[in-house]
Amino acid sequence: MNYLDSLYWIHDRTKFGIKPGVKRMEWMLERLDNPQFNINGIHVGGTNGKGSTVAYLRSALVDNGYEVGTFTSPFIETFNERISLNGIPISDDNIVELVQKVKPVSEALEVETELGTATEFEIITTMMFLYFGELHPVDFVIVEAGLGIKNDSTNVFKPILTILTSIGLDHIEILGDTYTDIAKDKGAIVKPNTPIIYAVKNEDALKVIRGCVEQQNTEGIEFDRDISIVSQEEEFTYRYKDYELETLLLNMLGEHQKENAALAITALIELNESGIVDLDFNKMIDGIESVSWTGRIEQVKEKPLMIVDGAHNVESVEALISTMKDYYHIDSLDILFSAVKGKPINTMVDQLKTIASTFYVTDFDFPRALTKDAIFEEIRFDQKELVDDYVKFIETYEGDGLIITGSLYFISEVKAKVNF
Repeated sequence: MNYLDSLYWIHDRTKFGIKPGVKRMEWMLERLDNPQFNINGIHVGGTNGKGSTVAYLRSALVDNGYEVGTFTSPFIETFNERISLNGIPISDDNIVELVQKVKPVSEALEVETELGTATEFEIITTMMFLYFGELHPVDFVIVEAGLGIKNDSTNVFKPILTILTSIGLDHIEILGDTYTDIAKDKGAIVKPNTPIIYAVKNEDALKVIRGCVEQQNTEGIEFDRDISIVSQEEEFTYRYKDYELETLLLNMLGEHQKENAALAITALIELNESGIVDLDFNKMIDGIESVSWTGRIEQVKEKPLMIVDGAHNVESVEALISTMKDYYHIDSLDILFSAVKGKPINTMVDQLKTIASTFYVTDFDFPRALTKDAIFEEIRFDQKELVDDYVKFIETYEGDGLIITGSLYFISEVKAKVNF
């Protein structure tokens, strides 16, 4: 198999959909001699903020001289970025080698068990554990969870530390439609004898997570209780225990990014205090401040202003709106919107209407993408229009400003097709 053959085989697994549970993962990894148990892994879960938090951790550790693997999803610019080494996507040859090892195991799973076919996400997760656990061992692997925690494909290793960035109402058709239900699922990230750092705002969800910490008899470090930040416009001060870091200034915009950075800093301090890492704090801060994360409130054009952001649920839309008002001081922009099935479209659109001049609706090439007509019918806003060719629309746009949003998968396709 060459690289394109390998990608085709991986993406062909998409037709098997989302199948919660870890039994297929455990079976395949057992056949591969359990490479997941060879890594020094940090598990990062949450509704929003996972990718940014992973990036902060990775950058700070790399700047301190450590070799760091990361696993993130979805990809924005290239498939290989999902498995990256020191922030650089692994090579096409690495993908081919991994597929050659994982494909026979996946096929054996179908023939020798009644567990069913491995999904695309399970295949990619297995490839990641195999790469960092056997083919290219590294100092640390930062693993971003996919959907929830309890039945997520990543929940099969023994982390040295865990982070829960947030809990929001997303994937409710699988995780449950209340904060309590979702917190019970994501609370599975809490492991015995493993510090957990979390930023959970909803009181019902917070009660569940605190209960998980108590039940597992582990150390729980809580944002707004143990960790605090004080914003001074774009800069902020971080406080935890006897640590105070002043005038921190991130490349990443938004108050939510300050919180994500604070979680990463706390994790690094804990690893430093436990002797797992030896940190130069100046290098840590430089690494965190330098992080940029494509597709997250990313300005891709200045005149006219264009922002791409993969806001795909209520909380991430709130963060987008807040950032546009606080950092760009803009109250009204055109919106180009597309989304996938299973998202709270009505609520997301109602939020975006508060800053929308005209609401443009389109669709894109993805198995779970909603049609533009289906989205259009849900929008209760006078100034709305359908867009058939979003590439042409973006490249010829001459308005005052445009936000392109609604799905990370949509942003990924936009970045691939549009010449900004």
